[in-house]
Amino acid sequence: MTKRLWFVFATILGCQTGKQRQDLPILPAIDHHTYAHPEEAVITHLDLDLVVDFNKQLLNGTATYRIKTDSAAQFLILDVNGLQIDSVTLIFQESNQPATFILGEPKPYLGAPLTINLDVKHPEKVKIYYKTTPGAQALQWLNPKQTYGKNLPFLFTQGQAVLTRSWIPIQDSPGIRFTYNATLKVPSELMAVMSATNPQKKSADGVYGFTMEQPIPAYLMAMAVGDLSFSPISDRCGVYAEPGMLEAAAFEMAEIEKMVQTTEDLYGPYQWGRYDLIVLPPSFPFGGMENPRLTFATPTIIAGDRSLTSLVAHELAHSWSGNLVTNATWEDFWINEGHTVYLERRIMEALYGKEYADMLALLGYQDLENTIADLGDTSTDTHLKLALTGRDPDDGMNDIAYEKGALLLRSLEEEVGRDRFDRFLKKYFEDFIFKSISTEQWERYVENHLLDSLKIEFNLKNWLYQPGLPTDHAIIRSTKFKEVDVRLREFVRIGRLDRSSTRNWTSHEWIHFIRHLPTDLHASFYEKLDTVFQFSNSGNAEILAAWLELSIKSKYLLDHNKNRLEQFLFEVGRRKFLLPYILHY
Repeated sequence: MTKRLWFVFATILGCQTGKQRQDLPILPAIDHHTYAHPEEAVITHLDLDLVVDFNKQLLNGTATYRIKTDSAAQFLILDVNGLQIDSVTLIFQESNQPATFILGEPKPYLGAPLTINLDVKHPEKVKIYYKTTPGAQALQWLNPKQTYGKNLPFLFTQGQAVLTRSWIPIQDSPGIRFTYNATLKVPSELMAVMSATNPQKKSADGVYGFTMEQPIPAYLMAMAVGDLSFSPISDRCGVYAEPGMLEAAAFEMAEIEKMVQTTEDLYGPYQWGRYDLIVLPPSFPFGGMENPRLTFATPTIIAGDRSLTSLVAHELAHSWSGNLVTNATWEDFWINEGHTVYLERRIMEALYGKEYADMLALLGYQDLENTIADLGDTSTDTHLKLALTGRDPDDGMNDIAYEKGALLLRSLEEEVGRDRFDRFLKKYFEDFIFKSISTEQWERYVENHLLDSLKIEFNLKNWLYQPGLPTDHAIIRSTKFKEVDVRLREFVRIGRLDRSSTRNWTSHEWIHFIRHLPTDLHASFYEKLDTVFQFSNSGNAEILAAWLELSIKSKYLLDHNKNRLEQFLFEVGRRKFLLPYILHY
């Protein structure tokens, strides 16, 4: 069955009504960012065997797949971007034989199709011998100077959205899930970890074995290799970091177990065994990456006071929304991130109170308003369901998916009541466990399991397929931010900020304050603030980034802050912080 006929078949079935529709299997949507034809031949398990060569900055080894095929399938098609394919072997019960294969012409963002000719008998496994090439987009090779310890090199991968194909020949679609085993050979002075079972001590021979028993999509394949140490937090939680930052990282992450338990109380059991976190070197471009069993995190969350752990709550929440139930394609990216932001704030509310969570939500709403203003409130890029054919899927990774998606869920919660919505979400995670679903399937599920039974009119289509924000969205309020606004007006009017009234401010209150400072005040106002509150020397990266951005807009930077900005840009690789300065200049 072709991709197009498969999609039409899924669409026709999806138009059924009542209980018939509820009982249908989850069928794959069209993914425009993969060459794979999973309806004909699909991978089900990967055995990966690689040597990590820091001198040549490449990986060399094999990827062996168990596959499931349609009886008429002639080819297995994998995604490849810049890999050197040396040979392919078909593995049968009684023998092996070389396979013929064709590597197609590469296209932007997508790379090329690797089309492997399957014998008429259909092999049980397909083994690919390959090497990565210099410049592989998913592989970040760091020299010792780019690490915390400055003595040994470091490697980490970043596969989301479609970059895993640059280090493994694979069916690189969020709608295709598989289990895996892996063996990595690394220099003996380094440790290797993956999104799988992990060691807690270095191996004398540099050989590490890994197992991931739960099926995951390709973008969640991840590894890191470096001078790493491990510190336990609880029986199932711990943190990895370079030795020099391990103590600070363990202090910052001390509440991980409490977060896991809180999320389980809300949305059901944690399904991945262990939950560990690795603090990567500063060049990691994201706040965090939700790789199963091992969250990758930026060192910018280490503030010394656990004030930025909402990022950990976010990545943990992905263990339910995203890793457990995944967007079928990158056009459905909001399904991962909208649910995760909503869960993150529920976790933070349970741990630190409603006002704390509301401050987070209001900062997020401010980001959403800015993103809609930048894109234009009639832009199709402000839809939750995106149109990304022919485009880099990274184009959809902005605050629309995160904050508009979370606001939709918060609006649904207010419409139906929190208790009922919590029960709904818990069942949602149970019903779609280890599955990938489309926006259209999510829409039907919400109608069938939530809105129809309550006879509630809620315009999901407006949220999902129309630009901007619906006018009837939930309103987010913060008493603490109102108090900050009072202090802000006093400062602008008289040039004085009472330190006693700000002594207990959280980082969220300071960010709100800085974001709303006028940019046309005299330089002495900014200098006074900086002298008293030491924003330019803040150990909190979120506060420092907000202050430096204000310094640019207010021209305070030109005379006072330029050296601090340059230092920050050299020290931090997190895209969230770098992008405002790149766009400005």
